[in-house]
Amino acid sequence: MNFKDLTAKFSGSTENRRKAIFSTLFIAGNRLQTLFDNHIPEVSLKQFMLLSIVRQSKEPPTFTQMGNLLGCSRQNIKKVADVLRKKGFITIQKSPRDARAMCICPTEKGNDYFVNDFSEYQEELKYLFEVYTDEEIETLFVLLTKLYSGIENLEKKVNEKESECKKSE
Repeated sequence: MNFKDLTAKFSGSTENRRKAIFSTLFIAGNRLQTLFDNHIPEVSLKQFMLLSIVRQSKEPPTFTQMGNLLGCSRQNIKKVADVLRKKGFITIQKSPRDARAMCICPTEKGNDYFVNDFSEYQEELKYLFEVYTDEEIETLFVLLTKLYSGIENLEKKVNEKESECKKSE
C-alpha cells in the first residue's frame, strides 16, 4: 500500500479522515526523522530539536521544562542532553531558580553549528514547504497550533480516566 492508496481508503468519512490524519502525523514524523538523521551529520533530529529550543529560550530551560515542551520524559531529555554535552554543543548547570533542577545552556560550539554548519541544511528545509502557497502555510500553522490544543485535551481526558481508575481500585 502506498500513501495515495492509504488516503483514498480513508477519505470517505470524518471518522476515517481522523484515522488518516493520525496515521499521517505518525508517518510524517518518522519520515522526517529518518531523512534528517541520515542526511545531517553530527546531530540527530531529537538532538537538533533540543539544541534549537535551548538556543531560542530566553533563560536556560530545565530538563523538566524541555520534556514538557517536547512531549517526553525528563529522563529522555537528560539522555539527549548528555550526548549534546559530550559533543560540546551544550553545558548542563544547576538552575539559578531551583537548586534541585538542572538547566541546559548552549555553548559557543552549539551556536556556531547553527550559524555555520546548519545554514546549508536550513536552505534544504525550504523544499519541505515550497509546495505550499503563503496562504496554505498560514492555514497549516493555525491548524497545527490547534492540534496542540487537541493533544492537551487528549492528555487531560486520559489523565482523568487514569485518576478515576485509581480511585475505584
